Order: sequence, then structure tokens, then C-alpha cells
Amino acid sequence: MIGHRSLTQILSAFFGRHHYIALWNMVRFYPDFAENFQRYIFDSGNYPYHIRIRTPAAGIVQPILYSLHDLLTVNEVFCRHDYFADEKVQVVVDIGSNIGISALYFLTRNQTSRCYLYEPVPRNLARLKTNLAAHEARYVLEPVAVANKCSIVEFGTEPSGRYGGIGLELAETIQVPCVHINTVLEQVLDKEQRIDILKIDTEGAELDIVQAIRREYLERIQRIYFESPPQNRLYPDLFEQKQYGGVCQLIRRMD
Repeated sequence: MIGHRSLTQILSAFFGRHHYIALWNMVRFYPDFAENFQRYIFDSGNYPYHIRIRTPAAGIVQPILYSLHDLLTVNEVFCRHDYFADEKVQVVVDIGSNIGISALYFLTRNQTSRCYLYEPVPRNLARLKTNLAAHEARYVLEPVAVANKCSIVEFGTEPSGRYGGIGLELAETIQVPCVHINTVLEQVLDKEQRIDILKIDTEGAELDIVQAIRREYLERIQRIYFESPPQNRLYPDLFEQKQYGGVCQLIRRMD
């Protein structure tokens, strides 16, 4: 096994188009492609590991990874483009920011983008701040969970920090403050004219969060990225809906 997947699963994944994109971008964006590819396939190498990634606005960045799980995240975000952002992106709301990999991607598309980050796990928060130290003037970090409710919640965590979530029975359970998604969006949209990308990664609660968003806020969001694909189309008058790998994409209609 490698992480949560067998070697057979990893190799067979490359038959999907999005995995071919990821492989090509690994060659493009990793100065140390051979080293990173070997780590990805065989779970080799020691951690913490400073991975080098080419970016359009910040040159080569070097976030610190703490396990194979973090390398999987880097590959999904920077190479597979699960949360694609072009170089014009300006305002991003990142719910479930983990150790800052997705935020680093958004902040290095250009030199003016701004991110509003939400992450409740203390260990992840410390690592996020280290990985985003060069960009601290362009992000706001709230140490809270986000859901379709406002309360103190039981939050399951595990050693990698990647798979935690509200109500999950994992290695450890902590209590964290939880803010309603509409409160988050109201606060951001009081400062910003619109949100270019709303990214939600909450290990199973994504669909409930998306369905709880008030229409007045939906009308000011250009793209929503989340896991937990819905059975039916969401807000078809506002968004085109696509599935890319394990991520559902709601993209603002141009009409």
C-alpha cells in the first residue's frame, strides 16, 4: 500500500485524462521531477521535505511537506489542477486550507491575488503559516471550521492532517469553533466585490455547505470547487456543472 492506495491503483490512475495532465505538469513544474515522481509512486524519501515548484508569479517556491499525503496534495493542486485558477484570479475563499498548499497555488498565480483561509487544526495552522510566510500580506486566516451551522463542533483529526473533518471518528477528536458558510461569505463580500473561487475541502460535508449558500452570495461567486459530487445538478440557472477527477466544478454561466 502507498498512503490509502495500492501501487496498482496508482498506476491504473494514469489511464484517466486528468492524470496524464498531472504527469505532464509534474515534468513542467517540478525542477526535481525524478525525485518527486519516485516519492509519489514508491512512498520513498524522508520527511519533512522542501519540495521545489515552479510558479508563474513567484518563481520557484519551496513549501515544506510532512508526509506522502502532502505530496499527493501538491500533485493534485499544482499539477492535476483540481482547483484551476488562471493568472487573473483575485479573490479566493479556501475552506479547509490544511497546511497551505492550495493557498500557495492561488497566491502564486499573480502578485495581487488575495485569499481568505479557514482551517481549524492547530498543527495544520502552524505549518500553513510557515508555507505562506512570503505571502502573509495577501491572506487572512481564520482558525475555524466552516459548515452549514454555527457552534462548537467535534472535529476528528489524524496524523497526516489531511483527512480530518467534523464528526469523523479518527485518531483524535478536538473541539473547534464552527462558522456558518453564509457568515463567511457575508464577511468576505463586505470587503470584496466578488469571489473568483470558492474552494471547499471538508472531508464529506462539502455538499451540505454548497446547498446552504444563500442565492445573493451565489450570484457573486464565479467558481465553486468541492468534493462529494451531487446526484443532481446544482443551481443550473447560475452555473455550468462539470466533474474533474474527484472534484465537482460549478462555473458561472456567461449569459
